[in-house]
Amino acid sequence: MTRRRSPKLARQASELAFAVPQVVAHRLTRMALAGPLPNARDRREFHAMGQEKVHAFWQSWFAMGWAMVEAMQQGWIAMLQGARVPLLDTQQILSRGLAPVHRKATANARRLARTR
Repeated sequence: MTRRRSPKLARQASELAFAVPQVVAHRLTRMALAGPLPNARDRREFHAMGQEKVHAFWQSWFAMGWAMVEAMQQGWIAMLQGARVPLLDTQQILSRGLAPVHRKATANARRLARTR
């Protein structure tokens, strides 16, 4: 089970490693070009930067928490049935936690690559 999820986690981390520098470079360039008086479009983009980070953090936190709850439930059910208690699948928890951040960062990279 863990072997199948490991490539997903590695893929997410790799795609994130490529998307984040692209987004940061685009936004820093945009900030430098906007100067002290950014236009409305730039202000919307700069405001969204902060909002999306908070939103992705909470989605990630909730996803990892929910994955932990599911893992604990499986362990309790196995224990009550007298079966072997499964080990905690940390890669699944990390993958679920990384998913919202990955989704937003890769979407931003695609969106900002089209923006001129």
